[in-house]
Amino acid sequence: MFRGILSKGVQPSKESKMNADALDALYKALGKEKVITNIEDRICYSHDATSMGVALPPRQKAIADVVIKASSTEEVSAVIKVADKYTIPVYPCGARSGLSGGSVPLYGGIVLDTTRMNRILEINPQDLMATVEPGVVNKRFQDEVAKYKLYYPPFPGSAEFSTLGGNVAECSGGMAGLKYGVTRDYVLSLEVVLPDGSVINTGRRTLRSVAGYDLTRLFVGSEGTLGVFTKITVKLIPLPEKVETLLAYFKDPEEAADAADAIILGQRVIPKTLEFVDSICINSIRGYGGVEIPQKAKAFLLIDVDGKESEVGKDLAAVERACKENGAFEIIVAKTAKESEALWAVRKSISPALFKVAGRKLNEDICVPRSKIKEILRELYSIGERYSLATACFGHIGDGNVHVNFLYGFEEEDEKKVGEMVRHMLKKVVSVGGTITGEHGVGIAKAEFLPLEVPPQELQFMKSLKNFLDPKGIMNPGKIFI
Repeated sequence: MFRGILSKGVQPSKESKMNADALDALYKALGKEKVITNIEDRICYSHDATSMGVALPPRQKAIADVVIKASSTEEVSAVIKVADKYTIPVYPCGARSGLSGGSVPLYGGIVLDTTRMNRILEINPQDLMATVEPGVVNKRFQDEVAKYKLYYPPFPGSAEFSTLGGNVAECSGGMAGLKYGVTRDYVLSLEVVLPDGSVINTGRRTLRSVAGYDLTRLFVGSEGTLGVFTKITVKLIPLPEKVETLLAYFKDPEEAADAADAIILGQRVIPKTLEFVDSICINSIRGYGGVEIPQKAKAFLLIDVDGKESEVGKDLAAVERACKENGAFEIIVAKTAKESEALWAVRKSISPALFKVAGRKLNEDICVPRSKIKEILRELYSIGERYSLATACFGHIGDGNVHVNFLYGFEEEDEKKVGEMVRHMLKKVVSVGGTITGEHGVGIAKAEFLPLEVPPQELQFMKSLKNFLDPKGIMNPGKIFI
């Protein structure tokens, strides 16, 4: 009666064992109102943002048997105990804003939605820490801690709707990663429901702890394959006194890359954000938000400088100098917070705007050593020329994290080309010391490519850890490993 309905082409190695007894056990544990079986809701949970606006590739859409909206650690534990007893797959999810198919319920079973667990449990300014439930939205959390003049730096592009539970599961980065690091750098401790339904607490509430193995870091970035986070304690830092925004236009993308180097190595300034945008992206956003982009602009850098008010002006002048010395022909410094917001709104509009260039796009999130940025950009544009498909690049050039968008149509030949382009790109990225994913995670989308980066012995060690913690293989099966 209950079975995962999978997209065409998906051949699961096993199927959910959801049956009347298992369903009955869920009803008894939670009440019928929290166990959702209607097809409309189940379809809504059949994909994440990987598929938004594009035709669904194989293995990126599947329908669970039930959706459960948990409200507490106790409910999460109860669900997983039932899943453990009946060997039913469990797929934890938050806002489903991921870009790697990480929450897709490949083998039916249970989607476990934690968005109702959305309380900020504590903000402690003296200890520079806060504790939240996994369903708290990133931007809401940012706004709340700012009231205490504190700052939580991991701020992905999806911050206005992505949840902290999902951010921790994927070890999200964001635009401030160059200066402040990524999610793993801020998680102090976790409450985790393990695959047998038991509950553990990793780490401490202190800013330092070296007692035993770092289990917290093991779970951060584990993509729901090792357990479900039910409480997250993070460290905070003082909110910078001032932020200034600068936009610099260049006639060549390599000039923009040189300017980025000059800011960090020449002027010795680490900006809060250092974003690169190329000509294809620029053409897709012309006229957006009232920002006039010069016709001769082939790239731009969008930069935030933050810190103490007495120092920001000096750093901003140094950034402006580095840009001018490396070919910037026009520089705009935002005079007000509203002007800064307008510039950032243009940057955030790029991803959806690229659909004006082609009917479909594939968004990749490679990361390379900073010294290899120009080399990898040349290779990416060369790949696009070779296959006669547009390649658009933007992203966090300061730390080498580039969002590569292959833009293509609806022909079968285009799909084949894009598959070849991705493999070619990832091989090159790994060959220069880079990684196949800088912030989106492995999920389904990158699972086949993980062996390009991770050697066999290390890969087997990862699989052994997964098997040790989840011997029945019920936690988010089909992700990361093939």
